[in-house]
Amino acid sequence: MASSSYKKYEIRKRDPNPKTTALLVIDMQNYFASMAKPILSNAITTINLCREASIPIFFTRHCHKSPADYGMLGEWWDNDLIFDGTVDSELIPEIGRLSKPDEVVEKNTYSAFENTRLHEMLMEKKVEEVIITGVMTNLCCETTARAAFVKGYRVFFSTDATAPSDSEMYEATLKNMAYGFAYLVDCKRLQQGLFGKGMK
Repeated sequence: MASSSYKKYEIRKRDPNPKTTALLVIDMQNYFASMAKPILSNAITTINLCREASIPIFFTRHCHKSPADYGMLGEWWDNDLIFDGTVDSELIPEIGRLSKPDEVVEKNTYSAFENTRLHEMLMEKKVEEVIITGVMTNLCCETTARAAFVKGYRVFFSTDATAPSDSEMYEATLKNMAYGFAYLVDCKRLQQGLFGKGMK
């Protein structure tokens, strides 16, 4: 997706505060590898920028262990789910090698906050802001961004390091995010905001 298109939706501008920000890398797993491929480079750039700025990073991994945790997803997706212990459930290798075991959060629904310890983990690190990256722009990323906003976090939503199911969904999410939930950022703006310098 052309991240420049987000500027037509942008209402507010702000840079994240590296002292109170965390990066959330949502569901960059083998199951979504083909969808994630176009944004993989930007996702890695975002992770590296945040590491350089000493920003905490959390990687979510969507997986199901039994029918008891399917919720509505089983019905909605006709039981085409991501099952724990499968190759599909593992982080994409390029992302996995950038993660640490204590940074991985398992989830079983769209929101990274539902049925997880993510909120507590963020509070322990005194996080007040989150940057959202990963897949899908219009499902887990958007739902997590909305949940973060409702919980009182300032939200920054990546326009070039989130991957959608299609371009119309991407545009709809960015319009919704900018209107009511998040500041829009891309790699270039993130680097300028964190370090005051442009991308090489």
